[in-house]
Amino acid sequence: MRVAVLGAGAIGAYVGASLCRAGVDVHLIARGPQLRAIRESGVRVRSPRGDFAAWPHATGDPREVGPVDHVFLGLKANQYASAGNLVRPLLHEKTSIVAAQNGIPWWYFHGVPGEFSGRRIESVDPGGAVSAVLPPDRAIGCVVYAATEVSAPGEIRHLEGTRLSIGEPDGTISRRCTEFAGAMVAGGLKCPVEPELRRDIWIKLMGNLAFNPISALTRATMAGICRHAGTRGLVVRLMEETLRVAAALGVRPDVSIERRLAGAERTGEHKTSTLQDLEKGKPLELGAILAAVVELAELTGVEVPAMRVLNALAGLLGEQVAGA
Repeated sequence: MRVAVLGAGAIGAYVGASLCRAGVDVHLIARGPQLRAIRESGVRVRSPRGDFAAWPHATGDPREVGPVDHVFLGLKANQYASAGNLVRPLLHEKTSIVAAQNGIPWWYFHGVPGEFSGRRIESVDPGGAVSAVLPPDRAIGCVVYAATEVSAPGEIRHLEGTRLSIGEPDGTISRRCTEFAGAMVAGGLKCPVEPELRRDIWIKLMGNLAFNPISALTRATMAGICRHAGTRGLVVRLMEETLRVAAALGVRPDVSIERRLAGAERTGEHKTSTLQDLEKGKPLELGAILAAVVELAELTGVEVPAMRVLNALAGLLGEQVAGA
């Protein structure tokens, strides 16, 4: 099995190193200091579960790799539309694209029956720009529960969790999913194939939608947001609104708001990925996390007043970052 990891950052390099450890033919596509470090010293993983190193092939040019069986996308969702030149050399007729993204994926209404079947979500697939690069029939959804960070070029610090749930948009248990999941498990990760992956998407989104934009607007950590009575109350309202939108689309996440809050508090003084991007001057990945859910609320007629206010503030912040 040949796997290309496009975007060998914190999650991409961690998954690539794990697959390499399982004997998979892995190719990391990276750039800059990260690429140089991996070429010189491989990927070094520091983890409470045990440190390890792996030496996958690394390149900045996907044409050196050629077609593979699976492309693991470690890019942010707001980079997908511009990734065509990187993705195309990696595809053959049956190549799958395992998209490890936060928020609502571009393929959300692909492969499902009902009134919204095949509908495009403009916030994540404007004008079909993402679908043109990443055809939905190639997509395997992926919800990441592992927390990692790049502690130095070529070095990944694994903080917690090893689960990456995957699933077909149409809910089937496909051969390509079980093949990829088997390799992930052989590399030391948890990779359940979920027939109802959208439920996982909404469970994670409950936290991302509330904490990520609030953290960027306030510079507060997860624990800090939970400690402050005002923002804690806002998080609860946002989670309630998120659950109402999910229910309107026929998804009922089997997790309580109290449990999600407790999980956030346990992470302690952790900066969300959006806050980390803000501090680095990078574009904010809030289209799929927040704007898309507001769009889905409009589509289903669900009232989301707190979410609308937050989306307006986050949208202005995103414009300021982009124009800086």
